Amino acid sequence: MARLCFDYGHGGKDGGACYKARKESNDVLSLGKAIAVEVRKCGITVDETRRSDVAVSLSERSNFENKNAYNYFISFHRNAFQPEKAKGVETYTYLNQGAKAKVLAEGIQSSLVALGFVNRGVKTANFHVLRETKAPSVLIEIGFIDNTDDNNLFNKKRNEIIKVLAKVILDKVGVKYVEPLVPTQTEIGQAIYRVMEGSYSVRKNAENQVQKLKAIGVDAKIMIFK
Repeated sequence: MARLCFDYGHGGKDGGACYKARKESNDVLSLGKAIAVEVRKCGITVDETRRSDVAVSLSERSNFENKNAYNYFISFHRNAFQPEKAKGVETYTYLNQGAKAKVLAEGIQSSLVALGFVNRGVKTANFHVLRETKAPSVLIEIGFIDNTDDNNLFNKKRNEIIKVLAKVILDKVGVKYVEPLVPTQTEIGQAIYRVMEGSYSVRKNAENQVQKLKAIGVDAKIMIFK
């Protein structure tokens, strides 16, 4: 089964890019951990360079990744320039990174652009965490933290960001994303009353009864009790 390494930029005393009361380190930790949860639901192992608001050096991040064999290393970040002067997403690979990293980067980039972020493109860079890691590696800059429009998108479409990134990552390791079940109002708290019609020890008899009930317009299904 596939194994991934997620890296959440900055942390601890290093808040990364900051704007007003917002810190990059907090944004990427919260979002990345949520994506990890979705990916794990599909049976994938996800290791994380940090799981709380602690400082982790660049060498500690790459050393962590180097200890195991990963299908991909993915580093989560948010961008900054001058307040309200730049916006959009960009995804990086190393200067001479192979095809796997490039394909993942392109998938990530297009999925975020589809949610409304400005497309700043897939780029290459000599970043430590891309250069010193063994696995195909990408670094994502999910909008500018010093841009109000990007922050609004980041907040408003948080669940969609989690979903599309989980889908893209899973697709690249050959696993289909499992859509989360959306609870109905009855499951949230409203009472519901079920009517049962008959119990059968032979499945064929139960199936015949279901067909009869459906034929007269009654919603029916088989529920198994052991």
